Amino acid sequence: MIHPIAICLWFENQAEEAARFYISIFRNSKIKNISYYGKEGFEFHGREKGSVMTVGFTIDDQPFIALNGGPVFKFNESISLQVFCRTQDEIDYYWNRLTEGGAEGQCGWLKDKYGLSWQIIPDSLSELMSDPARAERVTRAFLQMKKFNIAALQKA
Repeated sequence: MIHPIAICLWFENQAEEAARFYISIFRNSKIKNISYYGKEGFEFHGREKGSVMTVGFTIDDQPFIALNGGPVFKFNESISLQVFCRTQDEIDYYWNRLTEGGAEGQCGWLKDKYGLSWQIIPDSLSELMSDPARAERVTRAFLQMKKFNIAALQKA
């Protein structure tokens, strides 16, 4: 099946390493294909013939392309990937794995070791935020958190 949208992630030269890191974390994920730079276009891309150009991989059937595009672009917080979790154990698992070599942020945000931003979020958060009075208390609670704590949010 061809998906109408795939997420392309630009790496300097860690595309294959990053793809393998991500599929080691997420169940139901796999490398689909790897393409390599050829001699053609060297004057534009400057990449050695035979080096990895792209790695196609999926996470829960969502297609991703990891591209070795060089040092031109870097990730920033204007784009993040959200992981919705049912349990605190899931939040802890993804938080711990994705922050390996990365950095914790506030309110469920983190950066992985490649600089890609992620949000590790309880899937119950939208329900907790649906009542305006409760939303204020929940917001006050999560503004104090780095990694989300489901029990503390529910208590709020």
